[in-house]
Amino acid sequence: MPMDFVSVKEYAAAHGLAERTIRNYCVQGKIRGAKLIGKTWSIPADAALPQRKKSSNGTSPLLEALRREKEAKIKGGIYHRTQIDFTYNSNHIEGSRLTQEQTRYIYETNTIGTTEGGIRVDDIIETTNHFRCIDYIIDHATAPLSESMIKQLHGLLKSGTSDASKPWFVVGGYKRLPNEVGGLETVPPETVGAAIRALLKEYKAKKTVDLADILDFHQRFELIHPFQDGNGRVGRLVMFKECLKNGIVPFIITDELKMFYYRGLHEWPQVPGYLTDTCLTAQDNYKRLLDYFRIKY
Repeated sequence: MPMDFVSVKEYAAAHGLAERTIRNYCVQGKIRGAKLIGKTWSIPADAALPQRKKSSNGTSPLLEALRREKEAKIKGGIYHRTQIDFTYNSNHIEGSRLTQEQTRYIYETNTIGTTEGGIRVDDIIETTNHFRCIDYIIDHATAPLSESMIKQLHGLLKSGTSDASKPWFVVGGYKRLPNEVGGLETVPPETVGAAIRALLKEYKAKKTVDLADILDFHQRFELIHPFQDGNGRVGRLVMFKECLKNGIVPFIITDELKMFYYRGLHEWPQVPGYLTDTCLTAQDNYKRLLDYFRIKY
């Protein structure tokens, strides 16, 4: 009986994944029987998805490396690079004026050095706080995502900032005042808790979690916008953690990808490919780091 073949688009739709992901699997030889005919991949209709590889103790080689280097305080490795790149880009997207080199200097020396221009105190505090948030998600990467964990990340991020002294701002707690994101209305303060718990319940009910599930959670979390400030950074920390937990290569949204990322969030319900492709581009960038540091994925 002749074997039935399908296109990348058809195979991706059947498995709920992005076409780019499937095309990468084909290039890497991870889908058995896939053939390149001219410039187009043909895939056996019944071909199985590749299984994610994990180490013998159930954690990914990346998570093991991050934990090992964090514990040993190793400089110049994937943990060191992740701390600087993730913190700089996530804070810069939200308006921090610190440069990448200033971020690196703060991480490596725990001082601010000298600068010709003024530096906002909050930028410095939130930079050091973000380093602590990354440590938190590495330590708790395999734990189930929970409401208390999300609040804890916000508490770590905003502790000691000028926002913390404002009577209407709750560090580690949900917003008290209505807010909006990108000109869109968000969930009212009085129903934020219920909305977050409903989102978590639906997410945790999934038997398996893939990249599309993580992106969907992120978009819906940002639309709830549960905190007065810090929603984007907390949301991106949660994405990184959930990628580590589920054996998916994590990614860092760089400042160069910011506008594509915002467009992807806005268009997610209608065109999920925008956000997916942006995050896959960011994932490719992180994979190059893993290749350099010789970490399998």
